[in-house]
Amino acid sequence: MQEFELKYGCNPNQKPAKIYMADGSELPLTILNGRPGYINFLDALNSYQLVKELKAATGMACATSFKHVSPTSAALGRPLSPALKKACFVDDVEGLDESPLACAYARARGTDRMSSFGDWIALSDVCDATTAQLIKREVSDGVIAPGYTDEALEILKTKRKGGYNIVAIDPDYVPDPQEIKQVYGVTFEQGRNNFKIDEALLENRVTENKTLSREDQLNLLVALITLKYTQSNSVCYAVDGQAIGVGAGQQSRIHCTRLAGSKADLWHLRQHEKVLNLPFRPELGRPERDNVIDVYLNEDYMDVLADGAWQQYFTEQPAPFARAEQRAYLASLKGVALGSDAFFPFPDNIERAAKSGVSVIAQPGGSVRDDLVIDCCNKYGMTMAFTGMRLFHH
Repeated sequence: MQEFELKYGCNPNQKPAKIYMADGSELPLTILNGRPGYINFLDALNSYQLVKELKAATGMACATSFKHVSPTSAALGRPLSPALKKACFVDDVEGLDESPLACAYARARGTDRMSSFGDWIALSDVCDATTAQLIKREVSDGVIAPGYTDEALEILKTKRKGGYNIVAIDPDYVPDPQEIKQVYGVTFEQGRNNFKIDEALLENRVTENKTLSREDQLNLLVALITLKYTQSNSVCYAVDGQAIGVGAGQQSRIHCTRLAGSKADLWHLRQHEKVLNLPFRPELGRPERDNVIDVYLNEDYMDVLADGAWQQYFTEQPAPFARAEQRAYLASLKGVALGSDAFFPFPDNIERAAKSGVSVIAQPGGSVRDDLVIDCCNKYGMTMAFTGMRLFHH
C-alpha cells in the first residue's frame, strides 16, 4: 500500500486527506481492521516510536496509552501488586501475570484513566490474547503493534461492532534521517531526533547526593523516553517502571510540574485503602467509577458524598478522604523519579516535586539559576543528573 485515503484531516472540513510515502515506496504499516483517521495515525506513529525505543533501552515489553499526540503514560511489563491491580480495575483479568505485555498496558491505561478514555494504544511486542482481552473492554480508538496472534486479532476485530482500528507496523522499518512538514504553506526540514537515551546520559550528577540505584536509572529512562514523544513543554514523574504523571504542552515549566505532580499524586492516592474500598454500586461501569474517584479525591468531594448524591454511586455513604490525610500519605512517599524535557529555570519546580515523593531527577541543565536549583535538590537530599540534552517535541 503506497497511500491510504483518510475520511478527513484533523477536522471534518479538512479534505481531502491521505497518508503516503513521499518517495513513492510502500507504507511501513498494514491496516488489519477499521479505518484510522488523521489524528489516529499521528498517535499511532508517535506512540510506536516511544515503545520501540523503550523496549530497546530496557529489553522489556512495554506499552503506552496516547491521547492527542501525547502519552498519558508509558509502562514496562512488570507484574502489578494486588493494590495496583485493583486500582487499575484489572484484578479480575485471568492470566495477567503471565503476559508482560498485558501488564504493561494495564499499567499504562491504569495510570490516568480519565485521560486515557478513548486512547490510542502502542505495543512493543506481538499482541497476545490476554492483552487483546484487556483492550477489548476499554473505550479505545485503536492499536498499533508489530504483529498480532490469530486469537488476539479475532478478539480485537469484535470491538466497536467490528470497526476497531488495528494497525500492524514493520518493526524493521527505518525512517529517512530528515523530517519534512509544512506549516501555512512553508516547508520545514530537520534531522530526526535519533539521540539515544541510556544510562550513560545520567553520569553527570551535580548534587551532593550522587546515588542512583539501578531502579532509579530505569525510572529515569522511562521518564526521559516518554518525554521525547510528549508535546512540549513537558515533565514526567515515574516509578516502578512506569510514567505515573505526564504534564504536556504547558507554556510554563512550573505548570508542567504541577500538572504532572497532581496526576502522580492521584495515581498514588488511588491505591490507598480508602479508595480501594469505596463501596461502588455493582452496576456502575469503570468510566463512571473513574469519574467518581476523581471527584472524591478533589475539593468537590461532597458532590459525590452529600445526601441525595452518594446513593447514585455507592451502596453506603463513604467517609471523606480529608486533605490533611491525603497530604500526610503523600508525604510518606519516596523514590519517585522526575524527568524534564528542558532545564528547570527556578527552584519552585523542585519544591513542588518534593511534595510528590521525588528523590531523583534528570534534566538538561543550562539555566542561569542552575545553582539555585541544585541547592534546592540538596536541601531535600535528591540526586540530580544533568543530561545536557533537550527533548522538545512538536
